[in-house]
Amino acid sequence: MLKKIFVIVLVGFIIIQFFPIDKTNPPLEPGMDFLRIKDTPPEIAKLIRTSCYDCHSNETKYPWYSSIAPSSWFVKNHINEGRKELNFSTFATYEPSRQIHKMEEAAEMVEKKKMPLDTYFIGHQDAKLSDEERKKLADYFKFQIKHTKIKNN
Repeated sequence: MLKKIFVIVLVGFIIIQFFPIDKTNPPLEPGMDFLRIKDTPPEIAKLIRTSCYDCHSNETKYPWYSSIAPSSWFVKNHINEGRKELNFSTFATYEPSRQIHKMEEAAEMVEKKKMPLDTYFIGHQDAKLSDEERKKLADYFKFQIKHTKIKNN
């Protein structure tokens, strides 16, 4: 009986491999990107690219395990949700009030250690932020919030 269950699970696992996720990133429009429009300093840009861009931009670099179902489905869903919540690649398309709101959320999520998600660290140890890096990133978002408010008043 156990052998039969194992064979069924194995066959199911093999079958689901024939349904890969779409790993095509949407086209980039550099003039729409957060890092460019906010003239982000290189040190901060590196933190954002390393810790945020795989899920919150159109520049996703899919890890090896995104080629194996069912983990690929989880990864793709996570990326879709991340882009829907905040997409740094299309940041310039947001109205100023929405930009401010997204940066407020980003600062809060980074400060409260809710982002990056712990599950992201499984394949991305370099995305872990120290407390100092979290502070720098949150402070940068807060600086940009003030700058955006001044610019649009």
